[in-house]
Amino acid sequence: MSLSTAQPSRLSAVQEVLTLWAVGFLGIILSFALFGGSSIPKLVATVGFLYLPLIPMRWRDEDYRDYGLTLRAWRQDLRLFLTLSLIVGPLFFLGFYFWVELIPHLPQELARLLSPHLGTGHFSFRLPPRFAEWVIDQLFVVALPEEFFYRGYLQTRLRDAWPGGRRVLGARLGPAFWLTAVLFALGHLAIFQAWRLSVFFPALLFGWMRERSGTVAGSALFHAACNLFVHILEVSFFGGA
Repeated sequence: MSLSTAQPSRLSAVQEVLTLWAVGFLGIILSFALFGGSSIPKLVATVGFLYLPLIPMRWRDEDYRDYGLTLRAWRQDLRLFLTLSLIVGPLFFLGFYFWVELIPHLPQELARLLSPHLGTGHFSFRLPPRFAEWVIDQLFVVALPEEFFYRGYLQTRLRDAWPGGRRVLGARLGPAFWLTAVLFALGHLAIFQAWRLSVFFPALLFGWMRERSGTVAGSALFHAACNLFVHILEVSFFGGA
C-alpha cells in the first residue's frame, strides 16, 4: 500500500519515530548491560531494527517495500554504490592514513576520546581473518537492518512530518535527512565512546542515496562496504583481528 493512501498513524510521525528509536536504543543498552561482549546485543539490534517498525506499519496496512526495502531500482542503486565507492574510498584511505600519523602526537586522553586505536600504525595490507563471514555479517546482520530502520523507516516517516527540503545532486534533503543522521549517530552510543559519533558523516551519504534512488538497497551495500573497508584499514595499520 502506498504511503500516500495510508491511514493516519495513531501517533504523529515524529512521536512514532522517537518512541521506536528510544525503545530500540534502550533495548541495545540493556542487552549490553546484561550480556556484555557476547553476540546477544547484535542480535537484539538486528531484530529490533527489522521488526519494531512492523508495529505501526501494520496499523497503516503497509509493508517493507513502502519503506525502501525493494530491488525495484537495483540498477540505479548499483551505479550509486560503485560511483560513491570509487570517489569516497581513496579519499577515506588518505584521511585514515593522515589520522594514523596524527594520533601519536595528540595528548593521550584526547587520543583515547577520539580514536579506538592508540600508538603508531604502519600500513601493511591484510584482510581480517574469516573475511568472507565478515562480508555476510556486515551486509545482512548489520547494514541491511540498520538501513531499513534508519534510512527506510525513520527517514521516510520524518519526511511525512517535514516534506520540504532542498535538492542536492538529484535528492531532496530536508529536516528528516538531518535528524535521521543525528539519531543514527546517537544510536551508536549504546557503548559510550565519543569517537562513535563520527558515523554521522557516512550517514549523510547513506541518507542521500536513499532519497536519490528511493530504496535502501544501495545504501545498505555502501554501508556494509564502508564497515568492511574500515576494518581492513584497522587490521592493515594496527594488526589484530
